[in-house]
Amino acid sequence: MRFSKSIALLLFVVLFSQAKAQVVGGQFAMEFLRLANSPHISSLGGFNVANPENDIAFAFQNPSLMRAGMHNQLGLDYNNYYSGIKIMNLNYGYHLAKHNTSILFGVQYLDYGNFDLTDASGNQYGNFTAKDYAISIGASRQYQEHWRYGATLKWAHSMLYDNSASALLADVGISYYDSSKLLCIGAVAKNMGFMAKRYEYNQSAEPLPFDLQIGISKKFEHAPLRVMATFHHLYEWNVRYDNPADVQSSLLFGATDTTASTQSYFFDKLFRHAIVAAELNLSKHLAFNFSYNHLRRSELKLKDRPAMAGFAFGVDVNLPKYQVHFARCFYHVTGAYNEISFNFALNKLFDVGDGGDKIHWNADYGH
Repeated sequence: MRFSKSIALLLFVVLFSQAKAQVVGGQFAMEFLRLANSPHISSLGGFNVANPENDIAFAFQNPSLMRAGMHNQLGLDYNNYYSGIKIMNLNYGYHLAKHNTSILFGVQYLDYGNFDLTDASGNQYGNFTAKDYAISIGASRQYQEHWRYGATLKWAHSMLYDNSASALLADVGISYYDSSKLLCIGAVAKNMGFMAKRYEYNQSAEPLPFDLQIGISKKFEHAPLRVMATFHHLYEWNVRYDNPADVQSSLLFGATDTTASTQSYFFDKLFRHAIVAAELNLSKHLAFNFSYNHLRRSELKLKDRPAMAGFAFGVDVNLPKYQVHFARCFYHVTGAYNEISFNFALNKLFDVGDGGDKIHWNADYGH
């Protein structure tokens, strides 16, 4: 156990030191990689790297969460995002018993629709489209009794008018799960990599949306409740936007109050790194999720009408052959985003005959 902890600590110290130098603030290419890959993730705040539930979507939050219990599980969702943006996610997992390795494959696709092509004077010359996609493949393995480790390799591509860009990235994660204590801890370094093709070949490479995340989840033995906390953007302390609107100018004789700009905002900066969530199991097959993302609320709420910005809710229906996940996320006072997905246990839905025995298609490894 001491050895495994040392290896885990060393791994993330190295990743942290390298990745922190790679991207520090600013604007990023491939920002769509930060989007949640299923409504289950959305309902838990957008990030969740330490949930041992039997949902293939969590393996794409932290590759070490992929395990034998998700063998032959396929997750599909296709939803309309804001302003007519279409989002599609495909998540799939398979366990290779012979190699004691669980693998995963995923596709993320965004279609931003059609745009008018105009010059600086507003003359229209046609239209163009914009699209992003990423293809992921990864694997995870068990280490001793409670530990798992995994990695995902991603190829991301972005198309905008006649420009395009590509990047090769990787996620590396570890997780610890103690079934007797119903406790799970996970850590992952996301989107480490480089631009394989720049938008403009004569410009410097765009930074990528690296993130370092740590999460913890605890399920209560005598209550149908799991509580979770996920900490993100850990490579940089201050992710707070200094809003000029916070500076008041209503003092006597029109002087400007600069108190807002000189405050430390310690607790605000701290909680912008945190997402808190809970999962309430109403029955064996039905669960209700809710979460609060302080960074999202702080950045998207209106000062006079904060409404429900930063909150998200969801419902999970878990049946033997399939799962249904629904989320309603509040980004802004203008309206919430509704999302739905379906997970299928392919080995329970389809029988591929004698050939399936050779590839362990029908194998059931439990949860």
